[in-house]
Amino acid sequence: MGVQERERKVYRPLRRAGLEVIPGAVPKDTIPFCGGYGREDVVGGFSHPYDTPKLVERLNADWYELALSSGLLDDRREFLVMLPQGTRTHRAALRHQHDGGSAVWQWTRVRLLERWDIMGLGADTAFLGVYAGHPGFGMLALDGSVYLCCSTGERGIDVLAVRQPDRSPHVLRHLEWLAARDSPYVPRAFTARIARWIEGRAPTA
Repeated sequence: MGVQERERKVYRPLRRAGLEVIPGAVPKDTIPFCGGYGREDVVGGFSHPYDTPKLVERLNADWYELALSSGLLDDRREFLVMLPQGTRTHRAALRHQHDGGSAVWQWTRVRLLERWDIMGLGADTAFLGVYAGHPGFGMLALDGSVYLCCSTGERGIDVLAVRQPDRSPHVLRHLEWLAARDSPYVPRAFTARIARWIEGRAPTA
């Protein structure tokens, strides 16, 4: 996949949603994936049922408030978002997984522009969800201090803020479990990346 193709298929739709992609600028040693966190790791969040009036506007307002209060945004309004590798959308990656395939996910650095619509246009691009009002994404502060996770359930949308995921015993155990898996649903390139990160954290003699 060439740079121009990724610009056309990924960067432009995200820019229309208010996220400017900064290619090749993910901080070194960033935790490769956040999952398996415990209740005690959660430091904030919100939920809204699908029948909430002006759902997208409410989701956007609460996301921004949580992004500010939790420290997701740095002084340049930059952070990381988890995207499928290549040009495959979030929607396509999920469909591929449901069909028994696997997708490699990776962090991408972005800057929040003055005009943005994460929960509407962002979700409708299918990179930050499945369609407008049905978002789904993982976001991480550049310093790794907080992780925001958005998911859609049967009744509504849930967004959680997880503090210091790279220090959570729950998250670390989950990463070790993923690294040791040999499953068609977990790409080897992904587990290899996790294993390298875990090895890099090990204290040297």
